[in-house]
Amino acid sequence: MTQPDEELPPPFEIVEPAVWRAPIIFNSPHSGSAYPDDFLQASRIDLAALRRSEDSFMDELIAGLSALGFPTVSVNFPRSYVDVNREPYELDPRMFSGRLPSFANTRSMRVAGGLGTIPRVVGDGQEIYGERIAVDDALTRIETLYKPYHRALRRLINKAHRTFGTVVVIDCHSMPSVGVSREEPRRPDVVIGDRYGTSCAPILADSVEETMIRLGYSVGRNKPYAGGFITEHYGNPASGLHTVQLELNRAVYMDERRRSRGERFGQVTSDFAVLAEVLASIPLDGLEPFQTAAE
Repeated sequence: MTQPDEELPPPFEIVEPAVWRAPIIFNSPHSGSAYPDDFLQASRIDLAALRRSEDSFMDELIAGLSALGFPTVSVNFPRSYVDVNREPYELDPRMFSGRLPSFANTRSMRVAGGLGTIPRVVGDGQEIYGERIAVDDALTRIETLYKPYHRALRRLINKAHRTFGTVVVIDCHSMPSVGVSREEPRRPDVVIGDRYGTSCAPILADSVEETMIRLGYSVGRNKPYAGGFITEHYGNPASGLHTVQLELNRAVYMDERRRSRGERFGQVTSDFAVLAEVLASIPLDGLEPFQTAAE
């Protein structure tokens, strides 16, 4: 989807239910497909190549959950323009003309791979820009898109936490059906990321796994995706803050080559509703803040 800038949708959308069924938020940070004109003009690759980084249709798969009592969050700008699943200033100095702020993280593994807050490459490794972009441009994107999104997500999380004493964020992503490396084994239908047991109570990741297997999906844990910045940053089980990253194999619900909805799209949408209801049935007293023995 590309439109003149004056017709671009809002940067992100939050749909809250009239009555919350449970303190469970479904978030889609990488499904955005509204490409600004100046970004397309600056890109050395075409729109089809840029779109390979999208978690296409993930926002649609979760959209109906708000009517069932679960708030949803979706980002409309593309991750190749600004990636909200990164630290705010993971920036590659080789990309920019001008000096980066001293507090920028220029040495993370994600920056080294070209996938910082302002990505240098798309998902299959193609370079996005034909020449360096201005530092001020990058910082403007962070101030006007990245930061407002995280402020809004944090407000929603805090609202649930105050009301229920706990909150669960299901961070919804999709992955290519095959990896870049030929040595990588066949990817399962779903990969659950809980930062190796640190971002949520075990019952949450276990319930996701058991439910998806019961629904007919093959499931993996933490490989090749253990969870990104959102999972790590908002997951603090000791404080009653839980995050689970869900990576859905694109071959399950879409035609990757044509970038179109697949035959199972409706079924997958229904399965997300089943998963939401299962998570809502977990007793809250097992998810509330707790103190460790050392405290």
